[in-house]
Amino acid sequence: MYELPAGVEITNDIVNVIGSYLDDNSYSKIGVLVDTNTSVHCYPLIESALPDHFVINIAAGEKHKDLNTCQGIWEEMTYHQMDRKSLLINLGGGVIGDMGGFCAGTFKRGIKFLNIPTTLLAQVDASIGGKLGVDFQGFKNHIGLFQEPERVLISPGFLLTLPSAELRSGFAEVIKHALISDAEYWNKILNIPWEMQPWDEHIAHSVYTKHRIVSEDPTERSIRKVLNFGHTIGHAIERHYLHEPKPLLHGEAIAVGMISECYLSSLKSNLPNNSVNEISEFITQVFGKIDIPEDELHTIAKNTIQDKKNEDGKIMCTLISGIGKATYDTPVTLSEVEQALQYYRGI
Repeated sequence: MYELPAGVEITNDIVNVIGSYLDDNSYSKIGVLVDTNTSVHCYPLIESALPDHFVINIAAGEKHKDLNTCQGIWEEMTYHQMDRKSLLINLGGGVIGDMGGFCAGTFKRGIKFLNIPTTLLAQVDASIGGKLGVDFQGFKNHIGLFQEPERVLISPGFLLTLPSAELRSGFAEVIKHALISDAEYWNKILNIPWEMQPWDEHIAHSVYTKHRIVSEDPTERSIRKVLNFGHTIGHAIERHYLHEPKPLLHGEAIAVGMISECYLSSLKSNLPNNSVNEISEFITQVFGKIDIPEDELHTIAKNTIQDKKNEDGKIMCTLISGIGKATYDTPVTLSEVEQALQYYRGI
C-alpha cells in the first residue's frame, strides 16, 4: 500500500527475518541492547533467532537517556571486545533506538547497528530517519548525530506487549504525521476511536511519510523540520515533568505541544479557528488534559530557549497553516509560548 524505504521491513515473522539477515551477514561480535521492560517482554520472542551474542540491560525510561548510561553501554561493549566489524542490535522503544544508535555510532568511530523497535512510538517515528542522541542537562537529544542503521525490522506483534498508555503515546506521532502532510489521513483518524485504530496501516503510513520528508533533507536543514510540529513546546513540557514520580510519556507531552502549537498556528500561520478547535477536541478526547499550574507556565516556556531548531537567539517553531500543510522556521516569542500554554489550560 505504501512504498517503504530500503532497509526498512515490516513483518509478522520477526524471528525468521532476523535469522535470515544474520545468516546473510557476518559479524565478529553481536550485542543486544535491551531495557528492564524489553528484556522480559521482547527479548524472549527473538532469542531463538540470534547466534552467539551478549546482552546489555539498562534501566528503562527517558530519565536514563543520558551520558552516564552511555558510559555503561560503552563499558560493556569494551568488555566484550567489540570491534568495528561488530553489530549492536537495539531492541526497544525510542530511548533504546536513540541511545543505542548513538553509542554504536560513536564507539571506535562507529560500528553497525540494527533497530528492532518494540513500541508504536519507535515503529512510526523514532526508528526511522537516522537521528541519534541522548539528553543533556534535561534537554531532549541535546547531544547526538545522524547515522542510519543497517536495517529497521518492524514487527506489529510487539505492540501486544505494550500497556495502553504506551500505545496511546505512539499514536501522538501518527496524528502529527497526518496534520503536517495528509489531510485525508487526518479525516480517517478522526472518525475512529483510538483503541480501534488500524495500527498496521498507521505504521506503514508513518514510515512512508517520514521517509519521504527525510529523503529530501537528511540532516534537517530545511523541510525535515516540519516533523517537529508539536515538539518545541512538547519537549519543554516533557523536560519539566521528567523527574516527577510519574513522568509524562513522550506522546503525552507532544499531545500538549500539538494543541499549543495549533494555537500559535492560528496567530502566526492563519490556521482557521475551526481547525484549531477540531484538533484540540480530538487530541483532548484521546489524551485527556494535563493539569498545568499557572505559576509554572513561565518556567516551562523558558525550556524552549534551548530548542535545537532555534537560530540567532530566536525560538523557531514548526506550525501548520491548514490540516496537512506545515510551515517551519516561524519565530515565536517567549510570551507567545506562554499564551499557547495558557490556551491549553483553558480548553
